[in-house]
Amino acid sequence: MLATGGDPLLAYRGLWEGSFGRPSSISETLVWATPYIFAGLAVALAFKAGLFNIGAEGQLSVGALASAWVGFAVTGVPWPLHLLLALGAGMLAGALWAGIAGLLKARTGAHEVITTIMLNYIALLGSGYLLSGLLKDPNPLVALAQTPKILESARLPPILSDLRLHWGFVLALVLALGVWWLLYKCTLGFEIRTVGLNLSAARYAGIGVGRTIIVAMALSGALAGLAGTVEVVGLNYYHTPGFSVGYGFDSIAVALLGRSHPLGVVPSAILFGALRAGASRMQFVSQIPIDVISIIQALVLIFVAADEIVRWIYRLPHPRTQSGPDAPEATAPELAVARGWGRGE
Repeated sequence: MLATGGDPLLAYRGLWEGSFGRPSSISETLVWATPYIFAGLAVALAFKAGLFNIGAEGQLSVGALASAWVGFAVTGVPWPLHLLLALGAGMLAGALWAGIAGLLKARTGAHEVITTIMLNYIALLGSGYLLSGLLKDPNPLVALAQTPKILESARLPPILSDLRLHWGFVLALVLALGVWWLLYKCTLGFEIRTVGLNLSAARYAGIGVGRTIIVAMALSGALAGLAGTVEVVGLNYYHTPGFSVGYGFDSIAVALLGRSHPLGVVPSAILFGALRAGASRMQFVSQIPIDVISIIQALVLIFVAADEIVRWIYRLPHPRTQSGPDAPEATAPELAVARGWGRGE
């Protein structure tokens, strides 16, 4: 900040005012945090299966597109049934899109990083094409490439009438608890974590590794699809290219900052939401470029991961991977980083 000629204290005061300084600021922070929670859960769940879902941005886009189409094209359906249909369409679209990468991984061994990156391009460019043609708002006064506005019956209501915060944030918190319950209290979650920790042990235990990979990717995609859906049904009420400010890519950092734990993703997402919400106010009061927020996000992630980086550089043993009967179990992300993303064979 000093290098840009700004006052760091003034900048951080502006950042605080814009993110937590008043009720409207808190509302904006939670509005920004909502898609981060969904997308962060998507990436964290894939991490637990030893998979690197870098395609959340594309899954988010197809989810938003599907929910927008259901929102404006399906008529005569009352609220909340219409809203549930829109939410379901977004989840289904995201699940199917991520399921392609999961199927290729399970059947051919294709690396999920490569396939999800390619699917990102197809989703983003394909959505742009549809929004400029087949699904474009026919209103001649609308010059931008966007869908028609969704019907009132497909919208998420705000929590308070004078603020933008909607019930999608509450849904995100409920799903964070749901993902935690799935991973740590259900048989399917045990299978997902076992596949992420050790493929050979999972096969020896009779777990269907291929099926688990496909299911994990589909669930991850459904959560990412919801990240885009809540932006459509709770905030914008239409879908347009570039509506996401990189939620899908930032969600990787959100998941890592939350240690790939569903409940850790929530405060991590709120932190990222606060940085986004306070960025404009920071720039206004201190004249520091808004891009500095991206630097702050990177520094936060580096400091959180510093212990792992130091151990990796100096080849130090990790306390969770020490041998002996009293050694605690290593988590899936730690083993995945140690062996590299992929099949782990």
